[in-house]
Amino acid sequence: MRFVKRGLLGLLGATGVGVAVAAFWFWFTPVGVNNYINKVTIQVAMDSPELITRLGLIDNTVLDFHSGKLADYTKEADERSLEKLRNAREGLDKYGPEGLKGQELLSWKIAAWFFDEWLVDAEMKHSGYRVNQISGVTVNLPEFLTDAHAIIDRRSADRYLSRLTEFGRVLREVKDRVIDDRDHGVIPPDFVIEKSLTGMRRFISEGAAQNVLVTDFASRLSEVDEISAEDKAVLVSDAQTRVASEVIPGYEGMIALFEELATQTNHDAGIWRIPNGEAIYRHRLRSSTTTDYTPDEIHDIGLAEVVRIEGEMHAILDTQQIPDGDIATRVRVVMEDPSQQFANTDAGREEMIAYLESFDAKVMARVADFFITIPPQPLEIVRVPVHAQDSSAGGYYSSPALDGSRPGRFYINQKNTADNPRWTLPTLMIHEGSPGHHFQLSASQLIEDVPLLRRLSPFNAFTEGWALYSERIAKTDMGLYDDDPLGDLGRLQAEMFRAVRLVVDTGIHAKRWSREEAIDYMLAKTGMTEDEVTREIERYSVWPGQATGYKTGQLAILELREAAEEALGESFDIRQFHELLLMNGAMPLALLKAEVTAWIDDQAG
Repeated sequence: MRFVKRGLLGLLGATGVGVAVAAFWFWFTPVGVNNYINKVTIQVAMDSPELITRLGLIDNTVLDFHSGKLADYTKEADERSLEKLRNAREGLDKYGPEGLKGQELLSWKIAAWFFDEWLVDAEMKHSGYRVNQISGVTVNLPEFLTDAHAIIDRRSADRYLSRLTEFGRVLREVKDRVIDDRDHGVIPPDFVIEKSLTGMRRFISEGAAQNVLVTDFASRLSEVDEISAEDKAVLVSDAQTRVASEVIPGYEGMIALFEELATQTNHDAGIWRIPNGEAIYRHRLRSSTTTDYTPDEIHDIGLAEVVRIEGEMHAILDTQQIPDGDIATRVRVVMEDPSQQFANTDAGREEMIAYLESFDAKVMARVADFFITIPPQPLEIVRVPVHAQDSSAGGYYSSPALDGSRPGRFYINQKNTADNPRWTLPTLMIHEGSPGHHFQLSASQLIEDVPLLRRLSPFNAFTEGWALYSERIAKTDMGLYDDDPLGDLGRLQAEMFRAVRLVVDTGIHAKRWSREEAIDYMLAKTGMTEDEVTREIERYSVWPGQATGYKTGQLAILELREAAEEALGESFDIRQFHELLLMNGAMPLALLKAEVTAWIDDQAG
């Protein structure tokens, strides 16, 4: 889930607020602490036109002041953002927590935690790799322009062209930032540089005319009836010129810089390799898990879960008469079973997506027995763009627009269909779709009388923990694997994958494992393909801590459910429990525990 996995910290910009937009929000939000949180969220967000477009609230309306622009990526902009953030956090104390109760108190606590963590993050200079193989402007902006910027009329098309020019500026600004990072001792590992170069070179390899920023624009223009064929041709030609004069030179400049960086780096994978790296990792763990677990504690939790899950997987493999051996060898037998493969062709890929759509329909036929609020936002299942598939995760989710103009999307990596045999797909669909990310993130958009911040769900441990919890209830409650032991094996393999993440993430960044040590461990415990595991380990190297939120969050939700079931006995209602979690939105795990405890007391009383 790319939007949420990176968190709001990586998406919000900084200074300035449009008066019309502020008036819009003040009109439709309550007074007091909620209004203040909305105000400062808007103030911080207004210099991120990308975020405003992704939210989908005011693009192509009379309030649209932003959709021909991209954010300011300079160091000076970051400094302005930091000052604005400090002021926002200081002002929050004037609105609570004294005198607040109920949802207003919860909103204050959530906002305080969020802004405190964001401040720590913002004050850590040169703390990561701002351009890498899976994120940063060279990866995120092409997807943003093709997927988020709607082309519905001449004005939106003209603004798209403006953003192509802006893209060139952004690439130049970010190149300067990468140089500044280098001068402060922050250079990515050699394998990150290599994969980043591969992606950037591929993106511009076919020239401007065949670049996705031009071909996709032409395709979408073809569906806009109000623009004449002659004008469409002029617009496409303009796009090609701007990609040739702004975007491609920007990539070429970044490529030249990365080729230089390749001569100045080494192979060390962990964030400890950069100045202040150990402190950076501790902070990233706290932000990702919303706990105070140490790296050693997270590592040990992961090891224990690996042992438990491995035993359950062996038990299923025994029933399938899979020959004895270590877990990876036995899983590979099932992974390579021809009957479980989709052809690695366009037809095979279409068949895979059709299978996912069919399984999602099966899930949706059962959800009313387990959920009160069933989000109405549609879900699309689409392929990861070809230009991004080499370094992309196996799948990710993108939230629907708040105004309903864009559906939720599950992107599945189909570079090699063998990475996703049929028996592994149900759990992937549940995690990214319903009742996983699509339910949780869509439901959060439906919450009323709370600040916008709570509708955006910027808490990794909760959002990923919910998706992994959803995988579990698909078996234990929904019975989706009652007649499908291999599907259940897929569930366990996915859970093993998340448990292994606890081990390898802390291994890389705290215990100084090499990239190869981490790859070998994940291969030995999951049975995944080497290409898939390599992409994952290289992802953890550039997003330290992020992968630890999944299992941490799932275990916290399971623990809270167990406490509720024990306290309430036969009066425990799973639909009410899920309503509590989904319709309060994401929050740090300590606050979630307090909310569930209060709900248990209320139900028991």
